[in-house]
Amino acid sequence: MIHSKKQNTFAQRHEIWRSILIGTLIGLGIAVVFAAGFMTRDLLGGPLRVAAQDGTTTEDYPLLMEVQRLVDQHFLREQPSFAERQAAAVRGMLATLADRYTFLVDPPVARSESDVLAGTYGGIGVQLQRNEAGEFLMYPFDDSPAARAGIETGDILLAVNGMTIDLTMQQDQIDQLLRGEVKPGSGVELTYRSRDDDEETTTFIDFDVINVPSVIWRVLEEDERVGYVHVLRFTNRTPGEVRDALTDLKQHDITGLVLDLRDNSGGLLAESVQVADEFLDTGELAYRRSRTDLQGFEGEAGGEGLGYPLVVIVNGGTASGAELLAGAIQDMARGILVGQKTYGKGTIQEIYPLSDQSSLHVTSAEWLTPDQRALEGIGLTPDIEMIPDANGRDVEMGEALRYLSSKLDDQTG
Repeated sequence: MIHSKKQNTFAQRHEIWRSILIGTLIGLGIAVVFAAGFMTRDLLGGPLRVAAQDGTTTEDYPLLMEVQRLVDQHFLREQPSFAERQAAAVRGMLATLADRYTFLVDPPVARSESDVLAGTYGGIGVQLQRNEAGEFLMYPFDDSPAARAGIETGDILLAVNGMTIDLTMQQDQIDQLLRGEVKPGSGVELTYRSRDDDEETTTFIDFDVINVPSVIWRVLEEDERVGYVHVLRFTNRTPGEVRDALTDLKQHDITGLVLDLRDNSGGLLAESVQVADEFLDTGELAYRRSRTDLQGFEGEAGGEGLGYPLVVIVNGGTASGAELLAGAIQDMARGILVGQKTYGKGTIQEIYPLSDQSSLHVTSAEWLTPDQRALEGIGLTPDIEMIPDANGRDVEMGEALRYLSSKLDDQTG
């Protein structure tokens, strides 16, 4: 009787493991959402039984099942939860693909992805970026809880709620620690080091509703003929915000434009193409190349950013959709690029929500510029390359302004 019960237990675990593994690994037909980088979006569907490239199917993992049965029978200590073991198995399998953009995202992070891309979430309102030493630099949004608490641009994050930041941690894990439900007493304790004086500070910051700006703009004080548009990221609000910015700048009688894409890591694909169409007229704005085809994206006539001399400022943090936009402008000779070589992120990731509320990022295609230049691992070389100033002066903006001012002087002279 005992032997029979064990057999039934193993059989049940086998069936549960198999069914959940299928649902977890196979998201084809599930909603595809955009995230940082190039992403695509679709409608929710059920899990599919898909054949692998070697002819096996997602049900054919006999060795994995065999190992789990033996561990169940013989392992001395308590096992991690089933969810933890399953996620570890998935991550191990994905690691064999040797593609850093194909990975599993834990449920809490997956739940926040769509909110962030929509431009609203609960948190402290700070953007993280790694420096060459691997440290996490903080960039607070204007009037955010982080800014009100004294966090300044470039301050280095050291610990969250007393937990030292491990430089091997993924950025999305740390981002999640800085977000949460907005309610009384809800927040996070940060320890950080000031960029200016190396002083360490620990402070508690309350969570608030963060309406993430994707575009900021102004007329440049140095030359009021020039409008400045800084696209921070591509969310579903970005095309409308870019049109608002250009419409407003037109009312100030600008005659030249600076488009700043520095440290723009990308975002929603369709939105980055729409923004490109504001600065470019008809023609192929980009190409999407998958394993099976090459698809062009045709621009529409007209655009709020047409007709102005244009300079695009880029750097090593310019990636994905931002590179797509900059590459299109460069290839079509619409303007020049000033700054440093861009990051080189040209692949497209689809995000598949899974049955346990986690999500699977899968590299599915790549983007090419109008001249069909690849971006992945290559990036864009600016027309005017600049060495960053050691003292943090914005020499790139200075060069862009000098170039545009000269062009405008020639037009009026």
